[in-house]
Amino acid sequence: MVDDQAPGDDKAAKPADGGAPASPEVTPAASPTPAVAKPADGGAPASPEVTPAASPTPAVAKPAAAAAVTKPKPKPKPKAPPEAPKGPADPPPPDDLERPAYLVALQEALPDAVQAISYWVGDWTVIVPATALLDVARFLRDDDVASFDYCSDVTASDWPPREQRFDVIYCLYSIRRRHRIRIKVRAGETEPVPSVTDVWPAANWLEREMWDMFGVNLTGHPDLRRILMPDNWQGFPQRKDYPLEGPGEFLLESPMEWLRLRNMVDETEME
Repeated sequence: MVDDQAPGDDKAAKPADGGAPASPEVTPAASPTPAVAKPADGGAPASPEVTPAASPTPAVAKPAAAAAVTKPKPKPKPKAPPEAPKGPADPPPPDDLERPAYLVALQEALPDAVQAISYWVGDWTVIVPATALLDVARFLRDDDVASFDYCSDVTASDWPPREQRFDVIYCLYSIRRRHRIRIKVRAGETEPVPSVTDVWPAANWLEREMWDMFGVNLTGHPDLRRILMPDNWQGFPQRKDYPLEGPGEFLLESPMEWLRLRNMVDETEME
């Protein structure tokens, strides 16, 4: 007979069948409590020192006076206006380009009349003084190699910075030979340029238009008067120094006022 195990007995009970004794139940150990140092005099123990967490230091705004002073950038100086062009370049022909027979004949017949020969985008231009214009025109019309029997256009271009401000240009065509050439004459504002109407009658209205727009001093024209602008118009509209709104009372902004003044002039002449 086996006696009951007394309570509190810490010995492990053996099983009845004589097997291995059951392992005692293991209780997890409590986490160790930090030891508190006792004072030497036997007083109350000091509480453990607690280090407070460091609080973040707020950023201090710099005063406005301490900020760097930014100097305004200096304004760039305005660029000088470009120089006004003084005329076209009139490029010479390439050295390896053969000159047409009518130009060779012209230079042989009138060597002192040709000042320069220009070539641009397939067109030939001969530059002559105003005093030699009629001699060159007659040769180009009458010579069999040239045969320039048709004056297709007469116009001008204005270059005020140049002393000879006008380039008077005659565009010629040969119906028989089917080739072209341009004659260019440089002239000042009062320098006379002879009319070529005796050589090519078709230049009559073309020269009138050129005089009407540019005021080139044409001489020897049979009927030199305005053809586009009114007879009493002031100035020449296609000059580069012509005011954009017209001179004096002839303002383009008020065409009715111009018409009223025009009618007043006509009525006065009729009286």
